Amino acid sequence: MPTPHPPRPPYPPPGGDPGESDESLAAPLRGSPEGEVAAHSVALLMARHWQPVYDYAVICLASSAQVAAMVTGTAFHRTLNRLAFGESAVALRPALLVTVRDTIREWSGDDRISAVLPALQKPAGGRGLRAATSMTPENRVLAERAFQALPAAARCLLWHVEVEADPLSVPAGLLGMDTDLASAALEQARDTFRKGCVHAHRELAPTQDCRFYNRLLDVPIRRGGTLLPDVQEHLAECRYCRNAADQLSHFEGPLGPLIAEAVLGWGARRYLDSRPGRSSHGSRGGRAGRRGGGRRGDGTRADRRHRLLSRIPLPARRVPDALRSSRALLSGVGAVSAGVLATVLIISASSYDGGQADPAGSNSAAGSDGTASVTPPGTAGLPTAPGVTRLRNAGADLCLDIRDLPKEGAGTKLAECSTVWTQQWTYEDDGLLRSVADPGLCLDSHKDAGVVVLGSCADEDAERGDDVRYDLTVQGELLPRWDERLAVAATNDDPDADLVVKVRDRSDDQRWQPEPMPTTAGSLSIEEQDAPTARQVTLPHGRTA
Repeated sequence: MPTPHPPRPPYPPPGGDPGESDESLAAPLRGSPEGEVAAHSVALLMARHWQPVYDYAVICLASSAQVAAMVTGTAFHRTLNRLAFGESAVALRPALLVTVRDTIREWSGDDRISAVLPALQKPAGGRGLRAATSMTPENRVLAERAFQALPAAARCLLWHVEVEADPLSVPAGLLGMDTDLASAALEQARDTFRKGCVHAHRELAPTQDCRFYNRLLDVPIRRGGTLLPDVQEHLAECRYCRNAADQLSHFEGPLGPLIAEAVLGWGARRYLDSRPGRSSHGSRGGRAGRRGGGRRGDGTRADRRHRLLSRIPLPARRVPDALRSSRALLSGVGAVSAGVLATVLIISASSYDGGQADPAGSNSAAGSDGTASVTPPGTAGLPTAPGVTRLRNAGADLCLDIRDLPKEGAGTKLAECSTVWTQQWTYEDDGLLRSVADPGLCLDSHKDAGVVVLGSCADEDAERGDDVRYDLTVQGELLPRWDERLAVAATNDDPDADLVVKVRDRSDDQRWQPEPMPTTAGSLSIEEQDAPTARQVTLPHGRTA
């Protein structure tokens, strides 16, 4: 058995080329007849990883007795056996640490082993591990699932840089990778890890409400903004989503605590504190300097995370009765909307039946004397609508616009009202809110979990038809037909704010005032882009107007 205290090898590991990576060292273990070469690989792998694994065994046992060395040796034996049968050695360190924890738990559960190894019986050590119902804390389930789903190289980079606080050259050497390539891969790993947590929140959501709030929870945290009031109310009631908010907030600072607690669970914080890279500089990871080392009060990501978490409501908060009542669907909305559609945001059928109507012209109804027709009762606050309109938000005094270029999946936002092409919409008698910038795309409120984006205009009988269809109330609210308890609104009143659907509360932020678009030259243009003229707008089925 190797000595429990071998000298730590220089880092990066000897030979930074691919021939000295952990994976290449494990290759001779897989059925190679050259026993001498395999013995060299075992020795080098143990020299690289022994000390941290032994340190964690001491933490799990709450003892530095000889049993810690026994556990460490057993963990290496079991892990190297798995490598010999084909398991990857790319992310070897976390695999060894988990094997240590599981070995101690297994031995502690065997009374015969515990009888001869009293160190296993400590309440803060083996006996505590034995009594634990789960190794993954409830508030780290999403991170654990997302981390294990990462490619092995990503797990290796995140573990050594974020948890061990090693310089980037260490995991680069273990992977046999150039440091520049490793740096780019680390950035991608962080992004993939976060997306995995968001995906896990949606996949494991216990209720439909939790799935609905998935993106509404992720976007403000990622952008450093404020959670919507109805999201905060949901968090007050839902521990699952509070835990998700906590895990996502870690991405605004160092990830070491989140990853260690998700993977190890038992003794994770003590293991973090034991890392040499943290003892002298707090956090020596490859990204620590750019993050400010997790300082508070200095405007860093860690400080923003602290402020964000302080705004997450506590379970004791009670959802106001007014909010509960706002979830009830107002009776008669559908009938009233049908009347409003006759004059508000309605597009004449001639625009889509091969006629030569100008899509930028007015299609509002007119009386026999040429004047505008009488507005139906209850719609006096809304103008009669032309065929092509822009939608002005009553609360923000900004208009509904497309983020970046019009394409499927493109986001929407609030913007200063103008005549740009991306602010022009047509409303059809079947509820489709169609973009003039690309008439094949409609406003979709369900495609991205409640964040309003552009999606394909579905056919009437399509499965997702209601995702791109809306009813319009007399107050100017756009209610998505897939759930008319919701309304289209902005995340805040600032330009560039995202458009979402949220619980209908009849506020000005959820009211949209249609405005006719001027027919002057250049009114149908995307800024800095070539655009068709008013009579060159492509309509469905390849026709032009």
